Formats: sequence, C-alpha cells, structure tokens
Amino acid sequence: MSDTKPAGVDDAVAVVDIFGGAWGDHDLDRTLAMVTEDCVFEATGPAPDGTRCVGKDAIRDAWRPIFDDRASTFVAEETFGAGDRVIQLWRYEWADGHIRGVDVFRVRDGLVAEKFSYVKG
Repeated sequence: MSDTKPAGVDDAVAVVDIFGGAWGDHDLDRTLAMVTEDCVFEATGPAPDGTRCVGKDAIRDAWRPIFDDRASTFVAEETFGAGDRVIQLWRYEWADGHIRGVDVFRVRDGLVAEKFSYVKG
C-alpha cells in the first residue's frame, strides 16, 4: 500500500472521521490505507507506556485482533482539531464490557501519521 491521501480531504478532523469510519467497519485494509508508511501507533498497554509500533506492517499486526473481533464497536464521543493534531474521546465496547479513552492523532498530507491511545484507568 502506498500513501495516497483521499481526494479532496485536507482537513485533519475530516481525515480522522474517514479513518474512524473504516475502523468502525472493521476494514483493516481501508484503515491502513489512511495511515502513512511511517505511521507511529502507541497502544494503551501494557502500562505504563504501551507498545509502540512503527510502520504499516507492525500496526497491522497490532490491530488485527481488534478488527477480527466483529462483535466489538468503537464509538467516537467527541472529536476536535488544532492544526495537524486531532483529539478524539471514544468508547470501545465488546461482548461483556467497555473502556473509554482518548486518541491523539497527527495528520500529515491527508493521512494519519501518529495515533497515540490512552485509556481511563
């Protein structure tokens, strides 16, 4: 997959909204098409800093179990931007529970370049 920004999407919040739609559809390939080749993802765990993944292959491996769980849902509660940064409060639900958290995104050239995830503990 190459870095190909969605046609006509220059607003960072719009990029994250499109990314979230692909995530919500459990479409890993479409979600990964929305990140840069050198994207950095920092997971919520393990404590205290979470696992850091760099590049699409590492991120694919980290996200695959989440996307494979078709019963889970991701709900964006609030999203707002500040330049190339986007903050999103979310709720992640699965069969017998949920967590709430926040993602801090950086958008570059119409693609997600960073996704740092934090949860309420």
